[in-house]
Amino acid sequence: MRPETGVLYQLLAPVLSTSRTDRLFQVLLIHHDLASDPGPRVSRAVLAQALNMLLFEDLLKRVPSAAKYVQLCLDQKRTIIHDHGAVRTVALEGMGALPSGQEAITRVLRPLGYRLNGVYPLERLRMTGRSHAQADYPEDIAQFFISELHPERFSHTFQQAVRRVTASSVDPITPEAAALLETLEKTGSLSLEEAQSLLPVLVSVFDRHHAEPALADYQTLLAESPEMAWISTEGNAFNHATDRVPDVDALSAELKALHMPIKEKVETSQSGRVRQTALNAARVQRNFRTTDGTSISREVPGSFYEFITRLRMPTKNGKSPLDLSFDSGNAQAIFKMTANTKS
Repeated sequence: MRPETGVLYQLLAPVLSTSRTDRLFQVLLIHHDLASDPGPRVSRAVLAQALNMLLFEDLLKRVPSAAKYVQLCLDQKRTIIHDHGAVRTVALEGMGALPSGQEAITRVLRPLGYRLNGVYPLERLRMTGRSHAQADYPEDIAQFFISELHPERFSHTFQQAVRRVTASSVDPITPEAAALLETLEKTGSLSLEEAQSLLPVLVSVFDRHHAEPALADYQTLLAESPEMAWISTEGNAFNHATDRVPDVDALSAELKALHMPIKEKVETSQSGRVRQTALNAARVQRNFRTTDGTSISREVPGSFYEFITRLRMPTKNGKSPLDLSFDSGNAQAIFKMTANTKS
């Protein structure tokens, strides 16, 4: 069966164009069942895969080094396994119309079949990370790593700045989308027309939902938390996407030889089974409000692209699943990719 006859392709092509959809199908390794599902119903797994592919494509537009790496893979006929995407949130009630913390994201992941897969204290950052895996295809559909920043662990001045920045947040989930998510959670599938209607709303969840921050507030946040400063300009956008590779150390050496802006050190989990590195974050221009009410542009860190090698767990009862866990130490080191050293 050709991919273009499946419902996954039919979901993506109207959003991306056929040429960009073809390119994604060429470079991303997609489970056969998902790529070839003929429909007519769109399962929660296919919709989850479509969302991840659109978020992956969006990150390529925002991170030039990621786009360069993907083109390298296409040129060398390599495929990419999209392992996980990361999103940052703020655990704070009263952020305009947006739910507090990870609920802003998990409320759309649950109907897509995602379940909590791990909790990771990020004490140095005063954050908590949680991984969510898709229950139907946990090794094949990308996980989400959602972090929550805890404002109450920072100074009173910082907390006030967080409230000012996030107070204007709007909720991207429309009543129509909420109804479709409820149907999806109950039945596990939607019609193609319903899925096509819902998908753009799902993508819009992964964006900034508050107004441009005041420059003074940004500087206050940056002084105590580069992560919150990043959220103030980027919101809930994909912080990074990740390629699962066989040997992250060999790939790191290869990309260094090509003078790509990659992290110097490969991070290793306590178990030794998870190894990670990343390209430097893109530099992006963002607008800020000044005290006189005008707008000023500054260069700040955007998103980045990560690489991960996962080994299999020790054999138990004849099974040796892939280690889908994360590591608090690794995560906190990777988070440094978006530290703003130029503002």
